[in-house]
Amino acid sequence: MWLELLLASVLGLVIYWFVSRDKEETLPLEDGWWGPGSKPSAREDESIRPFKVETSDEEIKDLHHRIDGFRASPPLEGSRFHYGFNSSYLKKVVSYWRNEFDWRKQVETLNQYPHFKTKIEGLDIHFIHVKPPQLPSGHTPKPLLMVHGWPGSFYEFYKIIPLLTDPKANGLSDEHVFEVICPSIPGYGFSEASSKKGFNTVATARIFYKLMSRLGFQKFYIQGGDWGSLICTNMAQLVPNHVKGLHLNVAFITKNIYTPTPLLGPRFGRFLGYTERDIELLYPFKEKVFYSIMRESGYLHIQATKPDTVGCALNDSPVGLAAYILEKFSTWTNQEYRDLEDGGLERKFSLEDLLTNIMIYWTTGTIVSSQRFYKENMGQGIMVHRHEGMKVFVPTGFAAFPCELLHTPEKWVKVKYPKLISYSYMERGGHFAAFEEPKLLAQDIRKFVSLAERQ
Repeated sequence: MWLELLLASVLGLVIYWFVSRDKEETLPLEDGWWGPGSKPSAREDESIRPFKVETSDEEIKDLHHRIDGFRASPPLEGSRFHYGFNSSYLKKVVSYWRNEFDWRKQVETLNQYPHFKTKIEGLDIHFIHVKPPQLPSGHTPKPLLMVHGWPGSFYEFYKIIPLLTDPKANGLSDEHVFEVICPSIPGYGFSEASSKKGFNTVATARIFYKLMSRLGFQKFYIQGGDWGSLICTNMAQLVPNHVKGLHLNVAFITKNIYTPTPLLGPRFGRFLGYTERDIELLYPFKEKVFYSIMRESGYLHIQATKPDTVGCALNDSPVGLAAYILEKFSTWTNQEYRDLEDGGLERKFSLEDLLTNIMIYWTTGTIVSSQRFYKENMGQGIMVHRHEGMKVFVPTGFAAFPCELLHTPEKWVKVKYPKLISYSYMERGGHFAAFEEPKLLAQDIRKFVSLAERQ
C-alpha cells in the first residue's frame, strides 16, 4: 500500500510538472498553392459563386449498370460483421440502392441549403452557408464553422443545422442562434483535391480560416469530429485571436503523460482522479482500448501508406465503395454491432441517408483523394509535426460520446486544451455524432457557447 502511495505521489509530481508548463505559441500562418502547375502571377479570383448539386440520366444509368454487375461472396457461417461487411446484408443494401433509392430526390435534399464555391490557394472550395430564417429582436447570429471527417461529408450536418439556425422552431431556446458554414475538406465531395503532395490538416485549417475571413467573419466558433477535430484544433493554433471557441467530439492527444496510466488498472486510475464513468469506458483496458484499436485501425494503415492502391478498386465499384464506407458506420457507431447480422446500420441511420453520403463520394470520384489525407497527415509518423506537441489556448468544449472508438477522459483533454471550460459525458452516441445524435450535440454546443460568452 505504502509503495503504491509513494509511486502515485512521484507520478503525480511528474504529471504536475508536465502539465503546468503552459507555453502559449501559435503556428505560422504562411501560405500555399495546391492547384495544378505553378502558382500564377495574377491575383487569385476571390469571388464566391453559387453552386448546385446536379445529376444526369447518364450518371444514374452508369451507377445501375455497375450495381447490376456486383459479384457477392458468401459470408462465413455465423460471421456477422466480425469479418467486415456481411455480404448477405449487403445484398439488401444493394437491392434498395438499385430499386428504391432516388438519387434525384436526394439531390433536391442536398440543394435545400445554399451551396457555394470559391478559389483558395489554387483549389475550388465547396461549402454550404446557412443563415437563420429569423432572429429574435436585438440578436445577431453567431458564426459557426463545422468540419466533417472521413468517411463522412458535409451531409452529416444536415439534421443538426436547423437546431442551430432555427432553434425555437425545433423546441430549443433562441438564446443562441447560429449562422452555420460547412465546408468540404479539399479532396472530399465537391471540394477540389490538391495536385501537390503534402496537403495536410494545417493547410486545410489555413484555407478554412481564409474562407471565414472572405465571408466577413473576424471572430467565430468552430466545431469538429474525426479529421474535423484536428483541422479545427489547427485553426485555433494558427489564429487563436479569431476563434471565439472550439468545440470537439473527438480529440487527438498524442503527447500526454496520462496515456500510460490506465495500464496500472482501475484501482490506480481512481487514485489518479479518473471518474467512475471514465473507469467504465476505459476498462477492461485490453478489450476497450488495445483490442479495439487493433480491430478498427486496419484501414488507417492502408490509407496512411498506399491509399491509391485500394482506392483504384473503390473508385471503380460502387458496391465495393459502399461496403468499405458503411462498415465504418456500423462499428464506429457501436462496436457491439459487430455481433449483428446487419451490423446495426439501420438502428441509428436510414439507408437513404447512408447512401446519400456514399453517392457524394461516388459521383465526385473522391474516394482516392479523401484517403490520401491519411498519408499526408500520418505517412511520416506520429509526433513529427509541430502542431502535435502544441497546446491550444482558446476556450474549448468537449462532448465525450460513450461509443466513440476510444474514450478520452477530461484529464487527457485538459493537457492539450488547458482552457477546457466544458466537458460532457454524453448520454448515448458514437463517432458520427452530428449524423447520429444531432439534438444531443446541438445542446452541448449551446451549453459550451453559453459558458464561453461568460468568460
